[in-house]
Amino acid sequence: MSLAASTAAVHYRIDPSQTHAHLYRVTLTVAVPAAQQELSLPVWIPGSYLVREFSKNLQSLQAQQGGDPVPLLQLDKHRWRAQCTAGTPLVLRYEVAAYDTSVRTAWLDATRGFFNGTSLCLRVHGQEDAPHTLEVACPPALAGWSLATGLEPVAVAPSGFGLYRARNYDELVDCPVEMGPFWSAQFTACGVAHQLVVAGAAPSLDGERLLRDVQRICEEAIRFWHGAQQPPFTRYVFLLNVVHDGYGGLEHGNSTALICGRRDLPRVGEAATPEGYTTLLGLISHEYFHTWNVKRLRPAEFARYDYACENYTELLWFFEGFTSYYDDLLLRRAGLVDHATYLRLLTKNINQMLQTPGRQVQSVAQASFDAWVKYYRQDENTPNSTVSYYTKGALVGLCLDLALRREGRTTLDDVMRALWQRTGGGPMAETDLLAVLQELSGRDWSGEIGQWAHGTAELPLAELLAAHGIRLQAEPAQIAQRLGLRVNENHGVHIKTVLRGGAAEAAGFMAGDEWLALETPGQAWRLHKLDDVPLYAASATRITALVARDQRLMRLALTLPGAGAASDTVRLDVQDAAVAQRWLGPAQPGPQA
Repeated sequence: MSLAASTAAVHYRIDPSQTHAHLYRVTLTVAVPAAQQELSLPVWIPGSYLVREFSKNLQSLQAQQGGDPVPLLQLDKHRWRAQCTAGTPLVLRYEVAAYDTSVRTAWLDATRGFFNGTSLCLRVHGQEDAPHTLEVACPPALAGWSLATGLEPVAVAPSGFGLYRARNYDELVDCPVEMGPFWSAQFTACGVAHQLVVAGAAPSLDGERLLRDVQRICEEAIRFWHGAQQPPFTRYVFLLNVVHDGYGGLEHGNSTALICGRRDLPRVGEAATPEGYTTLLGLISHEYFHTWNVKRLRPAEFARYDYACENYTELLWFFEGFTSYYDDLLLRRAGLVDHATYLRLLTKNINQMLQTPGRQVQSVAQASFDAWVKYYRQDENTPNSTVSYYTKGALVGLCLDLALRREGRTTLDDVMRALWQRTGGGPMAETDLLAVLQELSGRDWSGEIGQWAHGTAELPLAELLAAHGIRLQAEPAQIAQRLGLRVNENHGVHIKTVLRGGAAEAAGFMAGDEWLALETPGQAWRLHKLDDVPLYAASATRITALVARDQRLMRLALTLPGAGAASDTVRLDVQDAAVAQRWLGPAQPGPQA
């Protein structure tokens, strides 16, 4: 089959040869355009709820028909109209600057290329549901590179460069592309082929261990959703970019793009599990769980994405939060962490929520709706005004699971699978969740969902954990919690956040201040870290804080809460191992198969 014969009605050719200029050259051919054909570039990427204005990176846009120029009228920040003749092939050429190392946009240099279709591929209005093809060229300068993507190959070289197809525009832009001299390996999970791609790893990478652990995560997730049945995809690709310091992921229908720090990967000859590697496995588990929970089972408002504007939903506490509940829990079930490690991870989430005053201001459902203007645009007041739908959403999932298990008729596992069956693995509303809860448990849960997801009251964590053999116990408050501060301690004490209702707020501290010194009667001391405060204050209950604000020195009268002040830090202990095992499974992880 020739390349020309195999291309679709909408065809993109990507030329990544301009690595030093960090520019992708794109040629878009529309075989049968409409008269006055409109085109646009998305303003956001599904899974990352912020308008990112991808069109800011697009330049040198031109159009032709039959070799003759076609006038282009820009309609707004991301839409154009080609004043073309209907039915005659329309060819558009443009460039996209690629400087973003994140999983959301596009990157290109002499060592690596990566892009999401939402950053490079103009949407042809009226032809979104037509088949699309994507051709990625491999210029001679990149002869040693390989390419990986979740798109269906049509005419592809052994390196992976060549022609791919998608059923429609949605599928096209849901399959990111990784290019470069990366490490790659294959494995099978429950009969499904998986590819693991790692770019930028150090030579010490223990690829065999990483491959084995990712396989166990995938098998655990597939069995969770389908038991012995096949999942709704035939191939899956992990695209992991390894950098000096970074973390993040973005889910897709049959792939995920991930970032981690180089030190977070397992190393040959080291059997220990570093904390960073456990965090990475949790991220992999999270994004893979999203293959079901948000990519297919999704909010009704996301039944069809609108790439031109914000897509609002109040259900991110369910889709992101419940995924955050299961990501670490599936590590426990897969035998990749033990009880102590899992409870330590859970403790971290609980403390993060308890140390966020915004949980008493905004419900997690409101936080979901406001993700577009709050979660992705955090500032010094964020902890005081909002709550994370990841963190509190995960704890709502925990409370719901433990409450269901305590009543003995069903579990959250059963609820998730029943929701999948009820919706056919498609769009759902909160009413679907309530209906499934009623059906499986025999009672109405609208009161709990109303309080936990739509209210700001404290979650009944201590009570529900105790019913499952886990004791939640208060820990002594550290100096930062006692003062109500979050700080950076890089060459001094720099104030990041002043928490609502704390001693620091009462004294007049402000985000951006540098805390230079403290004074007690007859003495003054230079501060280098926050732990110096009790060292130099000794038994004093009132001190004077010397701070710098906009180069002006200020003295703030600060009352120091005692060491016995109310704490917003807790720890979890196993109180009844036999009871805890019914929820968490055996105390020790399983064998490393």
